[in-house]
Amino acid sequence: MKDYDGTDIPDEMVESSADFAGIPDGFRRLWTPHRIAYIEQGPTPSSDACVFCTAPTLGDEEALIVHRGELGYVILNLFPYNSGHLLVVPYRHVAMYDEATAEETAEIAALTQVAMRVLSSTSRCDGFNIGMNQGVLAGAGIAAHLHQHVVPRWATDSNFFPIVAKTKALPQLLGEVRDAVSGAWPADEREPRDR
Repeated sequence: MKDYDGTDIPDEMVESSADFAGIPDGFRRLWTPHRIAYIEQGPTPSSDACVFCTAPTLGDEEALIVHRGELGYVILNLFPYNSGHLLVVPYRHVAMYDEATAEETAEIAALTQVAMRVLSSTSRCDGFNIGMNQGVLAGAGIAAHLHQHVVPRWATDSNFFPIVAKTKALPQLLGEVRDAVSGAWPADEREPRDR
């Protein structure tokens, strides 16, 4: 057997999994050492805290915010469907689209358009899924705070991994995507405005 660098490993240093204690289970392991960053950050906010109300109180890199507007902001989805999956969120804590003001809906629309342009330039995507799930029964993971999904799609982004292994393969780390999208956001839209 060879080590990672190609050097030989003596047979007496290799252990067979048949010699390990216990009985193998039916699970496969997908080793994701990059996820240690989330473990090292410590406990997550209590489930009572609204993540979309908490995010703007944090730094942009920590919260994965790519742009702060006047009435809303753009943030990476922590559990993306695809790399570059953005959420457009009003600062105000409202649950349903019909509870948003005309000014909030106008800014959500404008931020969505800029997000599409930025994602098109940074990831060369072929299309988008854009939408809002309103209420728990409609599939909203965070139903208490309005947010719009902007999911980039590619002609070649389909594979059997999600179907067979219930796993999404994402080619970039969240921090890398945040840096690319934030860096490509138009200069006149980059500075936060007073709320």
